[in-house]
Amino acid sequence: MMSERTGIFAGDDPFAIARGWLAEAEQSEINDPNAIALSTVDATGLPNARMVLLKEIEAKAFVFYTNYESAKAQELDSAGKAAFVMHWKSLRRQIRVRGHVSKEEGPQADAYYKSRSLKSRLGAWASRQSRPLSSRTALMAEVAKITALKGTNPDRPPFWGGYRIDPVEIEFWADGEFRLHDRFVWRRIPGQDDWSVERLNP
Repeated sequence: MMSERTGIFAGDDPFAIARGWLAEAEQSEINDPNAIALSTVDATGLPNARMVLLKEIEAKAFVFYTNYESAKAQELDSAGKAAFVMHWKSLRRQIRVRGHVSKEEGPQADAYYKSRSLKSRLGAWASRQSRPLSSRTALMAEVAKITALKGTNPDRPPFWGGYRIDPVEIEFWADGEFRLHDRFVWRRIPGQDDWSVERLNP
């Protein structure tokens, strides 16, 4: 099975393959090549999905950032699991990931927060994400208030930080003629480093 994975599927490290595909997408996708459709479930098991930006593919995990008081964060904290898909129309490829979730709220989160534009940092303080908002004017008034209060170098809000998805399954998909796509799924037991790889029917 391993010898069958040539070309864009070749390699023994799925995270390296994912980084390679993302690097290619950065050259061809017009907007947000790092966009992922993140899927969670609420307390009743009802699914939810939304687009977020993947910020890092680490050696063994995928990381994104959000408001910890948002609906998505509450669902992530409650279930402890999530899934996402990255799809690139320009490359006609996608990556699907399922795994366990943990917070990233240490120095790494601080460093990423400081790398954002000032307006984005202030916006993180001002937005009560996912909760009702009376008007855009009210939001901009809150941004102005936060700007006066926090200045030009605000610290990371305690309610804002990262999530790390530690995958148990990663699928690489590439479009094929006549809908005969190429699919390889990598699976591992949680907490272990050894992966099994299998080709799937399209």
